[in-house]
Amino acid sequence: MTQAVRHDSMRARNLGVVLGEVRRSGPVTRAALAEITGLTKTTVSKMVGDLLDAGMVTESGALRDGERGRPGTAVGLSGDRVAALGLEINVDYLSACVVDLTLSVRLRCAQAVDNQVTSPTETLSHLQKLARKAVDEARSQGLTIAGSTLAVPGPVDDGLLHSAPNLGWHDVRVGDLLDFPVDVENEANLAALGELWFGSGTGDFLHVSGEIGIGAGLVVGGALFRGTRGLAGELGHVIVSPDGPACRCGGRGCLEQYAGQEALLRAAGLGGTAGSAAGGSGGATGSGGAAGGSAAGGIPELVERLRAGEAGALRACERAGQALGVALTSTVHLMDPGTIVLGGIFAPLFPWIHGPAHDTMTARLSTMRHTVPELTVSRLGGDAATLGAAGQVIHRIIADPGAHLAAAGTPPAPR
Repeated sequence: MTQAVRHDSMRARNLGVVLGEVRRSGPVTRAALAEITGLTKTTVSKMVGDLLDAGMVTESGALRDGERGRPGTAVGLSGDRVAALGLEINVDYLSACVVDLTLSVRLRCAQAVDNQVTSPTETLSHLQKLARKAVDEARSQGLTIAGSTLAVPGPVDDGLLHSAPNLGWHDVRVGDLLDFPVDVENEANLAALGELWFGSGTGDFLHVSGEIGIGAGLVVGGALFRGTRGLAGELGHVIVSPDGPACRCGGRGCLEQYAGQEALLRAAGLGGTAGSAAGGSGGATGSGGAAGGSAAGGIPELVERLRAGEAGALRACERAGQALGVALTSTVHLMDPGTIVLGGIFAPLFPWIHGPAHDTMTARLSTMRHTVPELTVSRLGGDAATLGAAGQVIHRIIADPGAHLAAAGTPPAPR
C-alpha cells in the first residue's frame, strides 16, 4: 500500500514537472525534456503519453535539439480540449470567459444587471444561467471545462465573502449558492493576476481596479500578495478626506466617494446609481467586459463629454484623479511598487485621470523619492478579473495535472 501511494505521488510530481517545462520551453522534444528535467527518457515518454491522452499536450512536426542525431517530435501545450471558466459578479453586471490551456481566450459573455436590488440567491441564479451559456458554447468548440473561479467585489477568506458594501452583502458563502464547484476570490486580486498573465504586467506592480468600488492587487516577484488573511488591497476605503462624504463601509471620505464610478458620474452631471440604466436583468452581450454601463450612458457617455471638452466632465475627472493620487501616495509609501497599472473604468478614463493623479503623487512624494512610480493603463479594462479567474484555474492545472486527471470523471462546471 505504501509503495502504491509513493508511486502515485511520484507520478503526479513527474506529470507536473513535465507539463510545467512544456509550458516554459515548448515546443520541445522528449529528449530535451529528459535532459532539462533530469528524468529518464522512459519516464518522460510515459508522462508525455499520459498528457497526450488527456488532451493537455500535442505533438507536431520535427524539432532538432542539436547538431547531431535525428530530429525529434515537438511537444507543446494543446488548447483543443482542457479549458477553464472565469466568472465575475459586480454591482451592475455579470460576466464570464473561457480560456484554454494555452491561455488563449476562447469566448467572453456579459450581462448588464442591477445586483444592488437583488438578493445573493437571485444574483447567483442569474450568474448560473450565464455560466451554463458559456459552458455550452465551450463544449460546442470541443472544450471541457476543468474548473471555475468567481471574482466578487469584496474581501474573501476561505470562501466567505465578508462584506461587499456596494452590493449590500455580508458574510455570504457564495459557493454554497451555486450548483457547481467554484473557487471564490476577490475581484481586485484576480484583476491583478489577469494583468500579470494576459496584460502588460511585469513581475512587480500594483493593479488598481476601478469600478463602483475600487480595489487593488499587489504582485511581487510574479506572485500575488494577499496579506495575512487574504484581505489586502482595499484601496477604495483608504481615507482621502476625513471629513468627506459618508461611505457604505461606515467610514467617511473614502477614495470610492471621489473616484468610484458612481461618484464620478454624479460629479459629471450623469447622476444615478450604477444599476439605473442596466435594464433590470438585462440581456447577454457579446465579447468584452460590461463595466461602466450606468446612468445616462455611464462611462461611455462620460468619455464622449470629455472628448468634447465639457467643463463639468473635466472637473469631475480632475477631482477623481487628485483623490486617486492622494490614496496612491499612501500606497507607495507603504508598498513601494515600481509600476501602477490603472484598470477597470480608469482604463478608458486614463487620458484625463493620469495627469491629476501623477501630479498629486509627484507633489507629495518628490521630497523623499527621486522618481515617482510609473502610471500605466491596463490593456484589459473590465475583462481583467474574469481573465484572472480563468487563468488561476489554468495555472493550477499546469502545476498539478495529476489532480486534474484524477478528477476528470467529475463534472466541475454547470451542466
